Amino acid sequence: MPPSPFRRVLLIVLDSLGIGELPDAVLYGDVGSDTLGNLARQRPLSIPNLVRLGIANIRPLHGLPPSPAPSGCFGRCALASPGKDTTTGHWELAGIQLRRAFPVYPNGFPADIIREFERRIGRRTLGNVAASGTEIIQRLGVEHMRTGWPIVYTSADSVFQVAAHEEVIPLPELYRICRIARELLRGEHEVGRVIARPFLGAPGAFVRDQENRHDYAVPPPPGMLLDRLAEVGVPVCAVGKVYDVFLGRGITEHYKTRNNEHGMEEILRAAARFSSGLIFANLVDFDSLYGHRNDVEGFARALEAVDAWLPQLLDRLAEDDLLIITADHGNDPTTPSTDHSREYVPLLVCGPRVRRGVNLGTRTTLADVGQSIADALIGPLRSSASAGPLLSQGKSFLSEISL
Repeated sequence: MPPSPFRRVLLIVLDSLGIGELPDAVLYGDVGSDTLGNLARQRPLSIPNLVRLGIANIRPLHGLPPSPAPSGCFGRCALASPGKDTTTGHWELAGIQLRRAFPVYPNGFPADIIREFERRIGRRTLGNVAASGTEIIQRLGVEHMRTGWPIVYTSADSVFQVAAHEEVIPLPELYRICRIARELLRGEHEVGRVIARPFLGAPGAFVRDQENRHDYAVPPPPGMLLDRLAEVGVPVCAVGKVYDVFLGRGITEHYKTRNNEHGMEEILRAAARFSSGLIFANLVDFDSLYGHRNDVEGFARALEAVDAWLPQLLDRLAEDDLLIITADHGNDPTTPSTDHSREYVPLLVCGPRVRRGVNLGTRTTLADVGQSIADALIGPLRSSASAGPLLSQGKSFLSEISL
């Protein structure tokens, strides 16, 4: 294998930025979902930097003419695993394809699960419904403060969420409760994540404490991208919820984030600290604040804010840097559903040593991203006698994009 031209990869996940329904969208109730396409149809988008990279070359987008000479490579990735949630998308980016989807609970969790959970934590609970996190704390927050009972809820995602006011259930106790839930939810009820959702404030003005949120994920299978990087001593910096999604496996340093703006600041900080290895970042507001609330204007403004910030990152790219921008699933804010949507995700790749204008086509799996990163960062460390893919899933596009 020839030496890689890249010493550092920056992988940025624009959480839930889908780009059109997958062929099996009908099985998920997602026919017509097209997060970016429908957004552009409903509201003019000003994203000139993403357009220059080639996002409008992937497929026609209303009001966004394709670039005649894209500065990056472009394509789209299918999600090969069943499901459409955070864990599934991020794991597949790291080379893991699931055989079955994580379970979801649109009508709340089974009564026997809740009874056993209450027995183990020594408290009763409130809720046990599928709900918006901001809505349910406003609805049940006063009762929670009166009783001391934590609020249990889920969403369209495979999650068991526990909300509690920090003055009623302190953070260490909330985290203990969530660890109990994680231990309980195994086998057929093994949800993708148990999430601690602390909140603050007075009745009528409760606010979620995003900085002290904590996710308890299912352990990823061995052999994924971050494991492989750790085996050869390649540093990995995680920004946002990436650390929790992978339970910290293979991660050298991580920065929690409050919102997209903070996430963009932390990406730049990571870029200043890590001159080699992988910076793996998630910008979550598209999903948590806008997609799940059908907020078209908020989603559009958030995308424009990332686009306006992008030149700061591009200006900091070193000669041997590789920047990959993608997503993990869709969450179309224009449809009646507030659920994630089963969609293709965009793929944009650029850097000083990246060819311009290469159409990477439709990739059959997000794992192509992980395989390409492995090729870039681990490939040069392998002996000349080593051969074959570094991850069990995915096909590398490194040779297609490298100068």
